[in-house]
Amino acid sequence: MTQRAVAIVGGGIGGLAAAVALHRRGWRVEVLERAGEFTEIGAGISLWPNALRALDVLGLAGAVRALGAVEAAGGVRDRRGRWLSRTDNAELARRFGHPLVVLHRADLLRVLREALPADALRADSEVSTVREEGDRLVVPHRGGESRPDLVVGADGLRSAVRRALWPAAAGPRYAGYTAWRMVTEPLAEPPREGAATWGRGARFGYTALSGGRAYCFATASLPAGAASGSSEHAELLDRFGSWPDPIPALLAAVPADAVLRHDLYDLPPLSSFVRGRVALVGDAAHAMTPNLGQGACQALEDAVTLAHCLDATADVAAALRSYDLLRRPRTQAITRRSARLGAVGQLSWPPAALLRDTAARLTPARATLRAMTPVLGWAAPGGPVTETENESH
Repeated sequence: MTQRAVAIVGGGIGGLAAAVALHRRGWRVEVLERAGEFTEIGAGISLWPNALRALDVLGLAGAVRALGAVEAAGGVRDRRGRWLSRTDNAELARRFGHPLVVLHRADLLRVLREALPADALRADSEVSTVREEGDRLVVPHRGGESRPDLVVGADGLRSAVRRALWPAAAGPRYAGYTAWRMVTEPLAEPPREGAATWGRGARFGYTALSGGRAYCFATASLPAGAASGSSEHAELLDRFGSWPDPIPALLAAVPADAVLRHDLYDLPPLSSFVRGRVALVGDAAHAMTPNLGQGACQALEDAVTLAHCLDATADVAAALRSYDLLRRPRTQAITRRSARLGAVGQLSWPPAALLRDTAARLTPARATLRAMTPVLGWAAPGGPVTETENESH
């Protein structure tokens, strides 16, 4: 039997995970990355139990957990530093089979890359279009041309594959707020618990990383494209330097040149994630705001689900239709849920913010975990079920 070939456009988390999943099922894999090398300048990433379950399917969960940090607990605080809600990570692991693991994004990408043959990774290979010629797919790129049996568009929020084959689809929409991400230097007393602190039109969160470091993130409601008057680090100090401990100490431990800033967008729902023998995964299909920490987690789910569907039949187009039926309702529901949570977190009118904080304080922790079951309880296709409910509302 002729080995089937796949061209994966984009070398981020979704693209590399799809490459690993398909490589291990016998596909000849080619990952086309537009950058000159496979690197990552991002900050931290949260991997929830559903993501670790997907990594279990890839045989990589153990390697990833060894590089990350497990929080003892996490939750939400108000502007004065008082806890509004808290979650015990041990209870999270008991319910869903895995804890919450936080690691540097670059470490996750390295684990995924190392699970692939070196000749599968093709940097400096930007793709601007995909076309059909008879019964063949053609993928022109900077390094030449590929003619695979399957194309996976994993090229992010502003996907070239999506633009080429979904030309009428709506583009990304601004969420109304910008975000800063950063990693501290090693701390004398790193936080054992993670927290998101809610202000008015602004939030600041932190969580432990390995090596005594912390991953921090912040948001502020600002027009798209707004720029800092000085440095991003100086703007963070101005906005959050007087917020409750340990936020000032965390900001002091962030190198001045190590702050990343990005406006936040999500993707309006597509009518399908597939066109013939082309499938979209990750942000190219369902870019979402980071309020639930599910962007990378859903990309990992996409990857193992796609491979499972392709295992079930030699008809690639039929397999992709199954993938679309499994992934589109779930990911679009999670995208909507994340947008709603972000809108609540960014409330700036004082009476509304007070009502939000009061509601959070009065909600039992068990109710919060139960509400997350549709997201975190996902079961990998063909895998064991652990307190799961596959539809998200």
